[in-house]
Order: sequence, then structure tokens, then C-alpha cells
Amino acid sequence: MFKHILLPTDGSKLSDRAVQRGIEFAEEIGARVTGIHVIPEFRMMADESFALPTSADLKRRYEKEARARAEKMLAKIGERADTAGVKYEGVAIMGDVPYETIIETAKKRKCDLIMMASHGRRGLSGLLLGSETSKVLTHSKIPVLVVR
Repeated sequence: MFKHILLPTDGSKLSDRAVQRGIEFAEEIGARVTGIHVIPEFRMMADESFALPTSADLKRRYEKEARARAEKMLAKIGERADTAGVKYEGVAIMGDVPYETIIETAKKRKCDLIMMASHGRRGLSGLLLGSETSKVLTHSKIPVLVVR
């Protein structure tokens, strides 16, 4: 059975529900969980002829605030895991391609299951917006359990 579950979160209500189900599942089977939030890399809209003189300051501020939001999300997961008696670790990682970061983290931390939410987008919106869940499903060799 599964011993280590990776629980990706983006802070949405749907993601929150998947995390809660993941903790409940981990409690039932005696597994531990790792929560992960992928922080998008800082991007500045500028070209060679224009750059803000404070772009380094903006980047530092963005990273500080993004990490603070991520830590808050992960602490909330930690509280739930603690209440359920489930061993927990949280990680916030900067990355431009969330699905790759999720899969790499699962491999590095030796997770044997990734449990995540699906926003259920279909048709044109699913095609245009894409889905990190479907990308993880497509590219991961580690089993993925999707919560709707």
C-alpha cells in the first residue's frame, strides 16, 4: 500500500478539499504526507529599451510575499495533518512549470502516490487553460489519484 503521499495545493477551495481527502486517506492507511505549493517564477514585462530601475526590488518583494502565502497554505495543511495524527512535511518550491515541479518533488521525496484536485475543465476551456492535473497524469510514472 502507499506509504508517502504528495499533496499539491494551489490554495483553491477544490485543492483544499483534495488535501483534506488526502490527509483522511493517509490516516486510514498509516501513510505520511508532504504538501507542496509551486510558486511561479517572477516575470517582468520589459524589453531591452525599457526596464524598471527597481526590478530587483520588485522580484525580492514578489518572492517574499509568494513564500509567505505558500507557508500559510502549507501550515494550514500541517495543522490538519497534526489533528489527524498524520506525519507531515510542507515544501514551497519556485518553478515555472508546476506539473514538472510536482513530479520531480514526488521523485526526490520518494512519494509513492500523488493525490490532487481536478478543476474539471472540459472542452475548449480545458484545452486553452490546460490542467496541471492532466499534465501530471500524462507525465508521471508515480500513481496519481484525482479528487473531484
